[in-house]
Amino acid sequence: MTLLYHTPLHAGSRMVRLVLGEYGTAGELLDEPLWQRREKFLEINPAATLPVLVEDGQIIIGAGPIGEYCDETKGALRREDRLFPGTPPERAEMRRVCDWALGKLESEVTRYVVHERVTKRQMPSDLGGGTPDSQALRAAKANIRYHLAYLSWLVGESGWMAGARLTQADLAVAGALSTLDYLGEIDWEDASILPLREWYARLKSRPSFRPLLADRIRGLPPVSHYTDLDF
Repeated sequence: MTLLYHTPLHAGSRMVRLVLGEYGTAGELLDEPLWQRREKFLEINPAATLPVLVEDGQIIIGAGPIGEYCDETKGALRREDRLFPGTPPERAEMRRVCDWALGKLESEVTRYVVHERVTKRQMPSDLGGGTPDSQALRAAKANIRYHLAYLSWLVGESGWMAGARLTQADLAVAGALSTLDYLGEIDWEDASILPLREWYARLKSRPSFRPLLADRIRGLPPVSHYTDLDF
């Protein structure tokens, strides 16, 4: 059995769900609100971070390590459908883009948007819950323009995020952008990011993306275009 500890709008967790979907692995999702600091979860991952994959008695922690694990256990025999490129330089570039999406974009935009608009709604006030911090949201909105412009340029080079075909870099970026898209933080009408919009439409149309499009946060529905494959 495959278990994935996640939260619905966590970018790294969404990347892993896409990876599992691309490899045809059906797993059970366990929603893990980190602010609860559950003792049983801390026994599995003392760092209290997501995502965490449990499979065949193995515990793998973190989107990057889980991605590598899935490639080695599920992708090695898939030939052209493998989500890792074939050469060391290509794999290095894929990992760099993954780090951008789940590191830089997360630390400058996604983390703040999700925390202020989603997590604080769920947390009790004595643990930090409450109204969003408008200053943090303004900073995230300012930062997102740079990221969208860069990712649009990147995908405009070859049609994919890292090389000439789909890799885990695309799934990492899609996981992050789908979180922001759910919350209506991306202006897809901006003509300057047309290559990114076209790429994202292709990703949304893949079968692995369907479970993400079905996600719903209680009391916080997605923007109207979230499930529209043609925007």
